[in-house]
Amino acid sequence: MTEITTLSQFLTTAKTQFQVYELGRRVQHIDMLAFHQIESLVTPYPYPIQGHAQFAIVFWNESQQHFIWFLKLPLDEQGLLSPAPRSQFIEMVLTALGQDPTQPLTDEQQDRLANNPFSFKPSQEKLAVFNALVRKQLGLSASIQYEFAVQYLSGQIAASEWQHIGLQGLSDVCVRLGELDHEQHILASFDNSAIEVQIALCQCLEHLHLTEALANKLYAKFVTAPPEYQAYYLRALASHTELSQQALAHLQQTERLEANELISIAGRNWTVLKQELSRSIYLEALARQPQAFFNQIFADIVAIPSLRNHLLGELRNPNRSVQLSQAIGGLFKATSK
Repeated sequence: MTEITTLSQFLTTAKTQFQVYELGRRVQHIDMLAFHQIESLVTPYPYPIQGHAQFAIVFWNESQQHFIWFLKLPLDEQGLLSPAPRSQFIEMVLTALGQDPTQPLTDEQQDRLANNPFSFKPSQEKLAVFNALVRKQLGLSASIQYEFAVQYLSGQIAASEWQHIGLQGLSDVCVRLGELDHEQHILASFDNSAIEVQIALCQCLEHLHLTEALANKLYAKFVTAPPEYQAYYLRALASHTELSQQALAHLQQTERLEANELISIAGRNWTVLKQELSRSIYLEALARQPQAFFNQIFADIVAIPSLRNHLLGELRNPNRSVQLSQAIGGLFKATSK
């Protein structure tokens, strides 16, 4: 038998079909070509978080029984998958199957593999969006919570009944944004629903592509929201870079660009940092935080391949403030130890 070195190779040899989803920064589908290049160590993982790739593999065989692996694999200094841990995981799977990848996995084997050292448990919010995306992309029906969520958002159920609405149901509606009147109902909900429902909707939408109408509504809510809720609307704008940039500028002008907002931008709205002015605003605000916080956040965002060159360029920017220069000096001092 040919030596199996990649997850794709294993799953293909096992005669399964599979799909891959990013689960570290934003829940989103990773197409097969991109995943093959990642696994072949040709390209770095595009959405690293804290030095790891966090993703899910959904696979199924002829019986149409679906299995899921939630994997957290370390990356090297170039952002490439570290081959040894991946090989270790594959070997664990093969050991469970008696070295025969064509053997069907039993539920007991699945449970045992789910508790491997490379597994992780996504947050409740990410898991709800992930489940909704998978169901939609595989042509499966939405969850049993979907119908109640539709009725609530469409005003058929009183706004005060929000305690009975499930996060999974809201995720199902958001993922099916283009179906029925879902977009209109979500738009109306940001005016009529309880704040708890609005926050939950934001937690779903931060992983999805927004329509212009929805993006504009979220930005308007962001501007007028009390400080304790602003970060939710900010993260919900993650797919709309232009309005995320405006939100960043607004936070600077209102002197609300603090630790929570900086973390939100790093985790969800990081695409704004490709733009020079937004990057400058962000780094200057980051430099006002404690040195350890600056070091941690900078190390996290500089690992994102699409930002790396932009951020490394800032280390040589002669126009930066004294405070930012000191923070960068502190970063060098910490990394040289």
